Amino acid sequence: MEYKDYYSTLGVPRTATPAQIKKAFRSLARKHHPDVNKGDAVAERRFKEITEANEVLADPEKKKLYDQLGADWESYQRAGAAGAASGGARGAGSRGTGDPFAGFGGFAGGRSPGGGAAGGPGGVRFEFHGDSEDLAGFSDFFRTFFAGGAPPGGGGSASAAGAGPSRGGRVSGAQEASLEEMLAGFRGGGFEVDGHRPSLPRHDAEAEAEISLEEAFHGTERRVEIEGRRLDIRIPPGVDTGRRIRLSGKAGSGPGAGDLYLRVKVQPHPTFTRSGTELRRELRITLGEALFGGEVPVQTLKGRVLLNIPPGTQSGRVFRLKSQGMPAFGASEADASAGDMLVTIRVILPTLDEGAQEAGRHFVELARQPDPRG
Repeated sequence: MEYKDYYSTLGVPRTATPAQIKKAFRSLARKHHPDVNKGDAVAERRFKEITEANEVLADPEKKKLYDQLGADWESYQRAGAAGAASGGARGAGSRGTGDPFAGFGGFAGGRSPGGGAAGGPGGVRFEFHGDSEDLAGFSDFFRTFFAGGAPPGGGGSASAAGAGPSRGGRVSGAQEASLEEMLAGFRGGGFEVDGHRPSLPRHDAEAEAEISLEEAFHGTERRVEIEGRRLDIRIPPGVDTGRRIRLSGKAGSGPGAGDLYLRVKVQPHPTFTRSGTELRRELRITLGEALFGGEVPVQTLKGRVLLNIPPGTQSGRVFRLKSQGMPAFGASEADASAGDMLVTIRVILPTLDEGAQEAGRHFVELARQPDPRG
């Protein structure tokens, strides 16, 4: 799975207002709607991408999660929903609380496992005895707590204020799986254990990929080997040097798996220079083409186009070729959001033999060119 930059998809900054997001979506939706582009698979895929981006950015809650968690926002949302749904099945005491722990033994509707009132907001107060900075055994702690036994190896213990955990109670396989998903989803969340926000241990990894400008234009793939696994990573069109492609949960395994980041470096090109989505290049033309004009072929990353050179074109003149630059990151090369190409003219003078020099002098006299330094 590759990271989706919804802001780039809609072509808006991260500081965009709801009105700006709505305006950008409507404009792109009209342009790429399947009814307007019948049979165009690229337009259909683009329409789905902008619709997905709008569904997230136009919803304040989804947008908040996306801004905080990036690609992890959906797993966080699913984990919270799973916990709330499980809590609702536990009885009237847990309905409507939104407590994601309500579905597990000993956490129903603000009551402690032993039946006494639990302290703290929501009815449960967690205590973790041991090194609060080292929470590597956090999931084991919860599994042990719900099962009613001692932590593996006789390490740290946990209790809910009011009464201890019910001995002999066991958490079901479904609950345990849901708990693991919840713990993964709450990474970086807002609940606390003994005054600390717990998180599963993460081990992120990073690799670097060098690609050509042509690959950055069209998009490409790179294979990365990590812990004996080979991953084929898709690099979207428009990527630039320094951009990181994130694969969530691909560094390691289990709930504590970290993210794999592929840092991209675009190699210099002998013809083109780049600034964002804008490309620049130089075009050499003959003296005759500069004096009398004509159509001159120009090579772009899309292919060859003809540039109309007006008569009397001076060296150093710049022509702008619309939409011949780099695509916006993540967009297809056919997307109209691509940048422009700036072509700078360089007039190359011919080498004259003795006879041509004489004719050239006669031509200069006829031209009567004024002093350009005056």
